[in-house]
Amino acid sequence: MKILVTGFDPFGDDTINPAIEAVKRLPEEIKGAEIIKLEIPTVFNKSAEVEKRAIEEHQPDYILNIGQAGGRFALTPERVAINEDDARIPDNEGKQPIDEPIKEDGQPAYFSQLPIKAMVTYMKDASVPAEVSNTAGTFVCNHIMYHSLYLTNKEYPNIKAGFMHIPFLPEQVTNRPNTPSMALEDIVRGIEAAIAAIVDFDGKEDMKIVGGKTH
Repeated sequence: MKILVTGFDPFGDDTINPAIEAVKRLPEEIKGAEIIKLEIPTVFNKSAEVEKRAIEEHQPDYILNIGQAGGRFALTPERVAINEDDARIPDNEGKQPIDEPIKEDGQPAYFSQLPIKAMVTYMKDASVPAEVSNTAGTFVCNHIMYHSLYLTNKEYPNIKAGFMHIPFLPEQVTNRPNTPSMALEDIVRGIEAAIAAIVDFDGKEDMKIVGGKTH
């Protein structure tokens, strides 16, 4: 089994992105699955192009995209990606699409193909805060999740894909009072646990446990 794990480069005012920092520290193999690590740019469309080239080269069985969600305290596998770019800030090349569809021929939304509830359970068992998220936002994180699922639905039916957000690192919140953060080693441990769940639940249905919210 091959799992492509992507992480974004720094964006906005930050000089570090916990996504790629954590991805770089993953082992080469988890529970027998080969881990293919890929840095992708925080840029609309270009991130998808870089990922697609890696898909064509490596032919992975799974894709796990990792991105930063400043302000969250837990690792949060995303349930759904929507067909909408609506950027609050410009990307790393100054692009700021507003109310634009990601794919004209795509569905309004695609649901994660990963066992998100098992991933949350495994991460909690590893003593890492985790919960299901029901919004991936409308920036490049949602963009790459949607594009990955678009590809698995349209071109690569044998691949399954999904996305997980992770918190700030402690050094990122020095000038962000009362903002949650998580140590890099804990983030890495959480991602490893999430990947272990993906491997264990290959070909199986996800856990049927509560993961919803009232708002």
